[in-house]
Formats: sequence, C-alpha cells, structure tokens
Amino acid sequence: MILILFQGYILGNAATEPTVEENSKIPFAHGMGLISNELYESLKMGCGGEYVNVDPKNEVCLNDIQAFSKLTSEIEGAHILEPRCPFSSPKPRESSRKRRSLNVNEQSQEFLVPEPPLPTIGCRTYGYLLSYYWNNDYNVRKALRIRLGSKGEWQRCNFGLPYAREIHSSFSYHVSLSTKGYRSLIYSGDHDMMVPFLGTEAWIKSLNYSIVDDWRPWILHSQVAGYTRTYSNRMTYATVKGGGHTAPEYRPAECYAMFQRWINHDPL
Repeated sequence: MILILFQGYILGNAATEPTVEENSKIPFAHGMGLISNELYESLKMGCGGEYVNVDPKNEVCLNDIQAFSKLTSEIEGAHILEPRCPFSSPKPRESSRKRRSLNVNEQSQEFLVPEPPLPTIGCRTYGYLLSYYWNNDYNVRKALRIRLGSKGEWQRCNFGLPYAREIHSSFSYHVSLSTKGYRSLIYSGDHDMMVPFLGTEAWIKSLNYSIVDDWRPWILHSQVAGYTRTYSNRMTYATVKGGGHTAPEYRPAECYAMFQRWINHDPL
C-alpha cells in the first residue's frame, strides 16, 4: 500500500455543482453586458432564478432563455473576449471513418454526416490542433520512449470516447475535505462563461465558513491581478483578471505567482 501525505489541493475554473454553475451563466452574461437589463429582469421574474430545471409549461421563462441563448450563441464561452473558433481536433483513426446515418424510407437511402470544422491559424484552439499532430508524431513518441504499438492515438480531450459520468457533483468532497482541515486554493478566470466565477462563489458560500480575510485585490508587478478572499476552513478563493477557462492558459504569469505564493503559505 502506498500512503500519500495529502496536505491540500488546488482547483481552477472547476466544474463542481453543475446546476449552480449553469444558473450563474445568465447573471454573468448580464454583468458582462452581453444581454440587456430588460431581458435579465424578465428572466429573473419569469424563471425565479432557475434556468436549468424549468417547468415546460412556463412559456415566458422558456422564451427568455431562448432569447438569451441566441444572444450569446456567437460568444466564445471559454473566454468571452476571444474570437469564437472551432474547438474540435481530428478524431482517432478507428473512428475517423465518415459516419453514416440511415434515412428511413423504402430504399434506406444513406447520407454522410459532415465532419466538424477544424480551427485555423489565428485561433487559440489552433494550438490544440497542432498538439494532436505533435503528440502523434513518430519522432516525438520515440523521444518520449513510448514503445511502438503500446499506445493508440493521443487525444487532447475525451470527446467521442464512450464513458459514463458517475459523479455529477463534487460538492460533497469539498464538504468532507473542509471538515478535515485541508488547505485549498480555488481560482476562477473572470472571463470564463463555461464555469462562471459567480457559480464557484455560490457553492463556496454554501459551505458556510466565516471569512478571515475579506475581498481585496491581489497584486503582481504593481498591478491588480485579480481579487481574493480567505475562509476559516483554510480555503483561499481568487479570481484571475482577464483569465478564461482555464486561467493559466490566458494569464500564465499571474497564475504562476498565485500558485507560488499559496504553496509557500504566503498571502496572495
């Protein structure tokens, strides 16, 4: 048995409580100026703050959610200031054959489902595409000492892989770890709409621990790098100004400084 001396953990833009985080997208979009005051007020009144589990008979709420979806459909969720680009990478070879769907008629006519578009130069996601080719290059694999034939194609994400999601919320783990006194650093890129900082702050608040160091800016190179707050359960929460999903990809210097201070038990 291998014993691990667990002392704490760090989570960034962490999907924790899906319903809370999904519900936070609308107030986040309003705060960022993506939807009008009138639509936001109508959403709050018609939906009562619940935008996920909506009564199918509530036409006012459903119509407003549809309007919200249309207004934000061309926004890049990972970072609302970035251009919207395709995210997909090439599919693994075993599933890269053109998928076929059957049109149910007498002749069972077949038609091809088009492959999703790939990112182009100028998109941040173009680097994701290049990483696929780099990691599957023979010379790279040789340099990494990957035995020929021992591994299949490398994929950056699990899109298209058959798996069942068994844990839908990790909130209970935070409850357990908090009661055991482990240190934690939870941070959010403040321009991420996939897991908005408002949702993260909501589930942290529901842990119901008192604040020991209240909301204040944290500084790097004499500039505000974000905002932070510390709780009595030894949890530090921080936003990363200008960060997206995930924050270090967009603000590496700030996130490195944040990590270095936390791991050294220094205040942000």
